Amino acid sequence: MADIFSMLSGGVLDILNTLFNPLLALDPNPQNPALTVLVIAFIVSLITTVANKYLVDQDKVNENQKKSRELSSRMREAQKKGDGKELAKLQAEQTEMLKNQNAVMMESFKPMLVTFVPIILIFFWMRTSIISNLVLILPAPAYWLTLTPFWHFIGQFLYGGKATIPYGIGWLLWYMICTFGMSQILRKFLGFKQGF
Repeated sequence: MADIFSMLSGGVLDILNTLFNPLLALDPNPQNPALTVLVIAFIVSLITTVANKYLVDQDKVNENQKKSRELSSRMREAQKKGDGKELAKLQAEQTEMLKNQNAVMMESFKPMLVTFVPIILIFFWMRTSIISNLVLILPAPAYWLTLTPFWHFIGQFLYGGKATIPYGIGWLLWYMICTFGMSQILRKFLGFKQGF
């Protein structure tokens, strides 16, 4: 069984190396490929944003969120006034709305079905390539704003070891920072009405 897994993962890794090693070769610093991680973050953000754009009915999601906010506001008003009759009516309306929210939540899972495997494969490649050795030194304010000490603490707790480079971050945190920024830019560019 382990031989089959090794053979499959080796074959997949060979394919991924064929796809991504040229990208590593273009990096001005291939031994510390921060630019490659930025480009991969852009690719992954593009895939997930386009999948969200075309697989999720954004108008339906926005409408449901708007109705939910309005209902919450009306319920707070009824509670402030002490209007039990109105509150009971609104709670019945809330039960109906929860059914709609479940349908909308299922709608939002569609892109995950398309993007999950490619993203897992990209992470697998990044973890096994030279990218896993990436260390990026942040300016002190960025180091604290990204909560890097907290992430270092979590890493030490889960995996042992110590963060030995002051103001340094690894490939995963750099990837997360890049992906967050890229996703926001792409969402604006593709005309999403909300931030997330």
